[in-house]
Amino acid sequence: MRIQIINGPNLNLTGKREPGHYGEASFDDYLPVLKEHFKDIQIDYFQTNVEGLIIDKIQETGFDYDGIVINAGGYTHTSVSIADALSAIKTPAVEVHISNILAREEYRHISFIAQACRGSIMGLGLDSYRLAIEALRVIIKDDEKNRG
Repeated sequence: MRIQIINGPNLNLTGKREPGHYGEASFDDYLPVLKEHFKDIQIDYFQTNVEGLIIDKIQETGFDYDGIVINAGGYTHTSVSIADALSAIKTPAVEVHISNILAREEYRHISFIAQACRGSIMGLGLDSYRLAIEALRVIIKDDEKNRG
């Protein structure tokens, strides 16, 4: 099984940026822990602050990978183009947010990408990524069973 994690703008600053919202651990520190937990899954990681590069990565992996975990950062609330890219692919995606976006500023309550994802996990810190991969395991098995 291959899972692509895509992180959007400013997520390269986890552990430094607003620790009250995003915690004190960096994603780079968390990724090896995640890979150790899922030894049976190939987990690839991509982070960019550029919207078009997120779209390119979705299109690149969205027909070959088994699942996508996406934290589009601020683009969650603004990008119809990322939502369109997620809608155009076959690979199931789960939306992730480290903080609870519904408990924050009102403009963060809207997710343009949610309707293109199979589920959303938020507010559970970096562990949200682990839970998203667990959810993808279930989604992928259910999809295979329904096809088979």
